[in-house]
Amino acid sequence: MSVSVEELYVEFGGFELFKHVNFIVNPRDRIGLAGRNGAGKSTLLKILAGMQTPTSGRVVIPRDIKVGYLPQHMELSDSRTVMEEAVTAFAEILELEKRIEFLNTELSVREDYESVEYHRIIDEMHEANERFQLMGGTNFHVDIEQTMMGLGFERSDFTRQTSEFSGGWRMRIELAKILLKKPNVFLLDEPTNHLDIESIEWLETFLKDYAGAVVLVSHDRAFLDNVTNRTVEISLGKIYDYKVNYTKYLELRVERREQQMAAFRNQQKMIADTEDFISRFRYKATKSVQVQSRIKQLDKVDRIEIDEEDTRSLNIKFPPSPRSGTVVFEGIEVSKRYGDLLVLDKVDLKLERGNRIAFVGKNGEGKSTMARIIMQELECTGEHKLGHNVKIGYFSQNQASELDEELTAFETIDKIAVGDIRTRIRDILGAFMFSGQDADKKVKVLSGGERARLAMIRLLLEPVNFLVLDEPTNHLDIHSKGLLKQALINFDGTLLVVSHDREFMDGLVDVVYEFKHKRIREHLGGVYEFLQKRKMESLRELEAASPEKKVKKEVIKEVVAVSFDDRKEINRMINRIEKQISEAEWQISKLEEEIVQMDKMLADPSTMDDSSLFNRYGASKKQVEKAMKEWEKLNEELKVWERKRNW
Repeated sequence: MSVSVEELYVEFGGFELFKHVNFIVNPRDRIGLAGRNGAGKSTLLKILAGMQTPTSGRVVIPRDIKVGYLPQHMELSDSRTVMEEAVTAFAEILELEKRIEFLNTELSVREDYESVEYHRIIDEMHEANERFQLMGGTNFHVDIEQTMMGLGFERSDFTRQTSEFSGGWRMRIELAKILLKKPNVFLLDEPTNHLDIESIEWLETFLKDYAGAVVLVSHDRAFLDNVTNRTVEISLGKIYDYKVNYTKYLELRVERREQQMAAFRNQQKMIADTEDFISRFRYKATKSVQVQSRIKQLDKVDRIEIDEEDTRSLNIKFPPSPRSGTVVFEGIEVSKRYGDLLVLDKVDLKLERGNRIAFVGKNGEGKSTMARIIMQELECTGEHKLGHNVKIGYFSQNQASELDEELTAFETIDKIAVGDIRTRIRDILGAFMFSGQDADKKVKVLSGGERARLAMIRLLLEPVNFLVLDEPTNHLDIHSKGLLKQALINFDGTLLVVSHDREFMDGLVDVVYEFKHKRIREHLGGVYEFLQKRKMESLRELEAASPEKKVKKEVIKEVVAVSFDDRKEINRMINRIEKQISEAEWQISKLEEEIVQMDKMLADPSTMDDSSLFNRYGASKKQVEKAMKEWEKLNEELKVWERKRNW
């Protein structure tokens, strides 16, 4: 059975968020909602979940369909243990179990074996037992354990009070409860925001294999590609439905736009020619029949409309970095406790100028703690110090939520800006998509993405040479994340990213530090190489290592130790070439845009004699050819270095 959205119309204070939207959610659909921050993705989920009423239209959900909804933010209960909280997902089974116990007791004390009432109790007992078995009544504790451990919990966590966990871990408990209820339709709003990479991969597998439908909002492109088979784009009140995953949707979206533009141009030319004919011959008696025919022809034309396009963009450029010393940060035997809880145990860490580093690992393993130690925000044991002339720019995952809700966006920046920057606050806000009246909105009415962008502006207010970003992409849409990633690729200082977003870190970092069991382990290479290596290691752990295998492992470790410096240099070369490839791709894209514009101009008869335009057109074509050859050469060079790294 399907869920249908019919003529959905939503208006907020005169602004049309949805304009008569129609679509169907089929039983096995995996739908990703796409669109900019504020387009209405979360609102659509709330309406599907019955949490919000549209201005007009309706959502039709058959009576037998169960819906499970995970919002971005929710009220959390702290009165139970983790297991007790998870068990509440099976409230219906528990009620059924109580009813079966009650009926058993009734039968044991009654002696009217031939009465109608006795037989009625037996029938009810039989139906209840059958339903209990169908609902998996005897196995739900196994389901709980598998789901909780898949989301990163240990068995020892099951008896702990939920109040002992951070907000992110409590959100995982809520996600687990929704998964355990096994609804017919999952509605998930940013389910990966509080998950680490391993838990995200587990959730991907769970959702791909699930028998019901999934509708989700996520700014994690890799997650969308791995889970979804359909993309519904929300843009300026309308929806566009694509039966493909997110990456393929981006390609089809460009094709759709080009086809619309071509058809629109052809129709506009036909309309202009027809109107010109009518205008020239309107008052000539000999042409009156033709004129009337053309007028009727125009009236019958089904006018092609070009989709309005949301052309706002996020323009981020970090100021040039002042030069720091070679060593940016060094920690020796760093340990950190929170009460009795040991988070880091005698960790050694050395970061050098120009490093592009990722901290990865399960939540609670010490990633953010280490970032705060680097920031000199936390006391710890062991030695640690920043290098010469290191100036840190810091973005934490909590900064967006800590903004003063009563200030406007403008006032928030004006409060911390100094000197000449104060004269450019509106320009900076405009670059971050706070244009016009948006700059005067109070923080309390801003979306999660808008708050994150506002907090990010702080990083641009003074030149820094060491960026420390703790979950910078939470609440940023995919478009904004792409622009931030490009700005970070072009950043000329040292970069440290604490993140679970694989797509964002791919091509951005060249060394990964894995936090596990209170220690840190260094992995040279990018995030996908790290993940591949971890999968191979986990498979090897399943094998019973023979003495011969142990000897081989020790030899391998020695080889890696000897070639460490060489591998570091190889990774530096790969990072440099990847940056050159990115610059070449940007140049090719810019030239191709110019050629498209000149194509349009050359199609105009009035430009037929413009020799300078033809010369520019020919020169641009040659530049593209030259740039493409350079791009191909760089890619071949990159393959050579990557092969060296894999030796």
